Amino acid sequence: MNHTPVSTVSIVLTTLGADADAAAIARTLIDERLAACVNILPPMASVYRWQGKVEQDREQQIVIKTAQDRVRALQARLRELHPYELPEFLVLDATASEAYFAWVEESAK
Repeated sequence: MNHTPVSTVSIVLTTLGADADAAAIARTLIDERLAACVNILPPMASVYRWQGKVEQDREQQIVIKTAQDRVRALQARLRELHPYELPEFLVLDATASEAYFAWVEESAK
């Protein structure tokens, strides 16, 4: 049997409008220790259905790395900061190296 401890971090995805100040939101999440790292990807085209209509907008993908036990608090705070009526909030759990896991845990507590 493998008794290696599982080093799982959470990756949270959200999008913001292309003109939104994603860096300000990222800095808030880091300053409040809700995330260890936030990546802001370049603007992209998003096509989606909203309120019965197909929409197309320019958005930025935000990738947030955090500790699993910070996800709920991160979701609540992001809801306060996010300009969208229904912000994307997708949580992916990923196995990390022990060193990266330790850094995320230390950075987001």
